[in-house]
Amino acid sequence: MLKSEFYYDLPQELIAQSHAVPRDHSRMMYLNRQTGETQDLHFYDLPSFLKEGDVLVRNNSKVIPARLLGQKDTGAHVEILLLKQTGQDEWECLVRPGKRLHRDTVVDFGGKLRATIGEELTDGKRKVYFDYDRSETFFAILDEIGKMPTPPYITKELEDNDEYQTVYARPLGSAAAPTAGLHFTDELLEKIRSMGVQIADVTLHVGLGTFRPVKEDDIADHIMHSESYSIDEENAAVIQKAKEEGRRVICTGTTSCRTLESVYAKHGKITACHEDTDIFIYPGYEFKVMDGLITNFHLPESTLIMLVSAFAGYENTMSAYREAVEKRYRFFSFGDAMLII
Repeated sequence: MLKSEFYYDLPQELIAQSHAVPRDHSRMMYLNRQTGETQDLHFYDLPSFLKEGDVLVRNNSKVIPARLLGQKDTGAHVEILLLKQTGQDEWECLVRPGKRLHRDTVVDFGGKLRATIGEELTDGKRKVYFDYDRSETFFAILDEIGKMPTPPYITKELEDNDEYQTVYARPLGSAAAPTAGLHFTDELLEKIRSMGVQIADVTLHVGLGTFRPVKEDDIADHIMHSESYSIDEENAAVIQKAKEEGRRVICTGTTSCRTLESVYAKHGKITACHEDTDIFIYPGYEFKVMDGLITNFHLPESTLIMLVSAFAGYENTMSAYREAVEKRYRFFSFGDAMLII
């Protein structure tokens, strides 16, 4: 298929700049993947589509406040974005302005943290070495001075870093939020549990590659970025037992979906593991684990809308997106939800 087949027109004003308050009051479009029929609802209506015995899978990765703003000794402003920890106080980073940050340049972040620019890596990345007062941990300092690496289409400054975290986020590691989970509140999750729905956690640390555009005209030529994921024995057993018993597995977000489909593709079942995946799901893919998907409305021509099209059907998906534009749904990370079953 061609990349251009996944394009749709989106007015700029429909790109959400903050999540709904309360979070579960966002709108939700239900899409029946068999018939293509849709319903206009709210996220708090989700329980009416779930039933006892279902397993709701969510990605519990927590976003690192990975955007650091500092200065060189000349007073010049510097921005460093943490991508991947590679050693004790060593990180792969994106740095700006890259051409003026030579090796061994020292950057200060308000006296709390210092960085020394290291060697050049691939794709414009740099190795960066950090130094700080060891009476505090590196991540404690990040919580104090770091900013959330929100996508470029979110232009509004966050008032609180927790705005860009799910209520169940636990292990630090993501460079972007698994945004389908932003709609949940603790109260809604408790209501779902009380119905006899099991909730299982997986962890996929979202990389900035999730925002990387597809450049190839033929989508089959696109090379996906690699991300690390893990699933422990307890949660793997819950999901595997559900599949064996013919119960539904509903994924919260494309990252949960990619995790489960990756595990099954490698092991033939859902089992505890800690691995990397570069799985690219687009129309023609046969799903082995996922029976339902909670997701947001994604960018035109993105790998995410391609995954949705693989699950819901291409025509159903693109028709639903055109309908969402007409009905003024809110799009992207802080936007409204889709439920596809």
